[in-house]
Amino acid sequence: STGVVKMQPKAEELKFVTKNDGYVHIHPSSVNYQTRHFESPYLVYHEKIKTSRVFIRDCSMVSVYPLVLLGGGQVHMQLQKGEFVISLDDGWIRFVAASHQVAELVKELRCELDQLLQDKIKNPSMDLCVCPRGSRIIGMIVKLVTTQ
Repeated sequence: STGVVKMQPKAEELKFVTKNDGYVHIHPSSVNYQTRHFESPYLVYHEKIKTSRVFIRDCSMVSVYPLVLLGGGQVHMQLQKGEFVISLDDGWIRFVAASHQVAELVKELRCELDQLLQDKIKNPSMDLCVCPRGSRIIGMIVKLVTTQ
């Protein structure tokens, strides 16, 4: 019998897209250089350099919920072609939510987390694990991230 088996890309062929630089590659000195498959298509990185092409170093894969909850910029939700889309960074990063309810809950959880962090900045001695509101928000985030 014959058939086609999809092969993972070679390390030097794997590329990602950034908003400002277009395609970037993982630097050969990076620990993740030989990683040919990531569970999530999103990476965060510490350093970006340009030699023969643009490379990123010190990168880690990040899954959807931590990116939505801890990523920069405002979270927006809209209905597009019958699907509820959560977007970050003025629509550059987009996710399809399972339902309107899930999209609203994630957006609300992000707003609550942002407010909690603002409260912590105003009152650095506040213990977020002891504070009832803080412990509920943190508990919900931990549950969401660990069970996704």
